[in-house]
Amino acid sequence: MRNILAIWQREMKSYFVSPIAYAVLTVFLFLCGFFFYSILSAVIQSTMMQAQFGQGSQPVDVPGIVGRSFFGTTSVVLLFMIPMLTMGLFAEEKKRGTMELLLTTPVGIVQTMLGKYLASLTFLLIMYAGSGITIAALLIYGNAEWRPILGGYLGLLLYGAALLALGLFISTLTENQIISVVITFGTILVLWLIESFSSGATGVARDVLNYLSVIGHLDDFIKGVVDTSHIIYYLTFAFVGLFLTYRSLESMRWKS
Repeated sequence: MRNILAIWQREMKSYFVSPIAYAVLTVFLFLCGFFFYSILSAVIQSTMMQAQFGQGSQPVDVPGIVGRSFFGTTSVVLLFMIPMLTMGLFAEEKKRGTMELLLTTPVGIVQTMLGKYLASLTFLLIMYAGSGITIAALLIYGNAEWRPILGGYLGLLLYGAALLALGLFISTLTENQIISVVITFGTILVLWLIESFSSGATGVARDVLNYLSVIGHLDDFIKGVVDTSHIIYYLTFAFVGLFLTYRSLESMRWKS
C-alpha cells in the first residue's frame, strides 16, 4: 500500500507540473460552464415561449432537464479529455527510457499500475469537483432533485474510471503520447458509436452491441436510476483494462 501511495504522489506531482494537465482542467471547466449556461438559457427561453403562447399546461422541470442535458454533454467532453489524462502514464516512461528501471524495481507491476491509475482517477475527481460548482446552483437556487444529480455523478465516475483503465492500457503500447491520444480517442469513439450500429442488427447481435456501448449504460444514471447491471458493466470494463495493462507490462518486463 505504501508503494502504491508513493507512485500516486509521484504521478500527482507530474500532473501539477505539467501545462497539459492545467490546460485539460481549464478547458474542461470552461466547456462545462459554457454548456451549462447555454442549456439553461435554452430551456428557460423555451419554457417562456410555451407559457407566452399557452402551450405549457404542465409545469416544466427546468432543473431536471438542465441537469440531464449537462451530464450528457459532459460525457461527450470527457471523450476528448480522458485520452489526454492517460497519454503519458506509461508512454512518457518509455520515451525517457525509464520503463525498464520502473519494471525491475521492488515496487512491482501491480503497485506501479494501480498508483498511476489512481492518480489519473484522482485528477478526474478534481475535474468533477470543479464542474460541481455549476450543478450546486441547481440544488441551491433551482430546488433540483438531489438523486438525479448524485446518480449523474456516480455514472460519470464509473464511466470515467472505465475509460481511464482503457487509456492506461493503450499508454503501455507506445512511447509516443500523440499516438496514445489518437488510439485511445478512436477506441472510445468506437465504443461510443457501437450502439448506433445495433439499429441494423437483430437478435443476439443487437443485444451484444447495445451492451458493449459505454454510453448506453450511462443513460439510467443521468435519469437518477442506479442499476447494478450498469455498475457491474463499468467495473468489469475497468478490471479488463487494468488486466490488459498488467499483461502488457509483464510482457515488457520479460522482454527486458
